[in-house]
Amino acid sequence: MGRPRKALLDRARIGATALQLVDEKGDFTVPEVARRLGVQTASVYHHVDGRAGVVELVRERVVEKLDPDTLGLRPWDRALEAWARSYRAAFAAHPRAIAILMTSPVRAPRVIGQYEQVAGMLVDAGFPEDEVMPVITGLDNIVLGSALDMSAPEVMWVVEDESTAPRLAAAQQATGAARADRAFELTLAGFLAHCRGLLP
Repeated sequence: MGRPRKALLDRARIGATALQLVDEKGDFTVPEVARRLGVQTASVYHHVDGRAGVVELVRERVVEKLDPDTLGLRPWDRALEAWARSYRAAFAAHPRAIAILMTSPVRAPRVIGQYEQVAGMLVDAGFPEDEVMPVITGLDNIVLGSALDMSAPEVMWVVEDESTAPRLAAAQQATGAARADRAFELTLAGFLAHCRGLLP
């Protein structure tokens, strides 16, 4: 029997399949990935270094929608703001992946490359080295929290009897469906303003 014209398995297919499972169920196992691909579990391990390796393939699939060109903008705060918006959109498409990716160390070379650009941009802008990781982590918290919030119900505070929480009910009604976007804009603007104040 001749060899198949196309390889049955590669890293891209493994990552895409694992992300599909995460989108559907909130998690994956390597045997589940293998079953969905119609191969043995050992075949998946031939391409990746365990579950952690598959997690990094999932990370790469999510961030391929992130626009790295935003990091070429200047000044630094304009670049960081544009990158944050792109970052939020990429993760909002896969909110169930956030918990898995936030609790696993980042190893994917493409992702490390973007964070290296951010770190370099901040250092070049004059941020002290000991402030760079807090700024990066703070931005991660804002972006990923907001991306998760975008998948939440429109009404998050269920006030059964408005007389028990009239001001909360009125505020929620006045804000409407724009709550998640307005909260992101408010938080991002405040974060960037604070970061500007960290510069000498």
